[in-house]
Amino acid sequence: MRLNRTLLSAALVVFALVVQVSVLARLQLPGAVPDLLLLVVVALALVYGHVSGALIGFGAGLLADLAPPADHAAGRYALVLCVIGYLVGLARPENGQLKSAFVPMAVVVAAAVGSTLLYAGVGALVGDTAARHVGLGSLLFTAALYDLLLAPFTVPLIMALARRTDNDPLSESSSGDVAAGWLASGTGLRIGSQRGGLRVRAARNRAARAGRIKGVKRL
Repeated sequence: MRLNRTLLSAALVVFALVVQVSVLARLQLPGAVPDLLLLVVVALALVYGHVSGALIGFGAGLLADLAPPADHAAGRYALVLCVIGYLVGLARPENGQLKSAFVPMAVVVAAAVGSTLLYAGVGALVGDTAARHVGLGSLLFTAALYDLLLAPFTVPLIMALARRTDNDPLSESSSGDVAAGWLASGTGLRIGSQRGGLRVRAARNRAARAGRIKGVKRL
């Protein structure tokens, strides 16, 4: 990823993790916990695409696995967010602009349900049956509800920051776009053709003057 993408993603992930652990996890809400880290991964994947989404998801999940008070095997949530980031990135439009708010909200619900199912499935493989005791249906409903309520206050803002950082005019791609636009506009070509035309005209004038002088001499 580009440096500006990496810096912004790291800052957002660390901030979301701190809020997740220190505030959201202490609310004692019934069922699941609002997953701000998941919303950050979803928002960035919708802007950056599936490859960056998978990388950001893996890094964010790994930090969540290692941050106290983690009570599960390291790498479990990293796998979940890596898969979610990749799949959400596939829903990114070609031009990077979403025309409707329905798409990110639907993606948030799908990501909340999918991450809960995947987390519970990986837990069942390693012998963690906590989801069965809490109730998987209740977890799915509350996870989707909490994330959907939190998404309008976070996802649009994160996507706007990501687009603004990604369109940095000092980056190499922007420089290439400026150069391409300059050439496409024909300005450089017209200046070159004008210079070439002036040179040809000057040469013709010199030849004509030389011909007139030689003619005078022959007379």
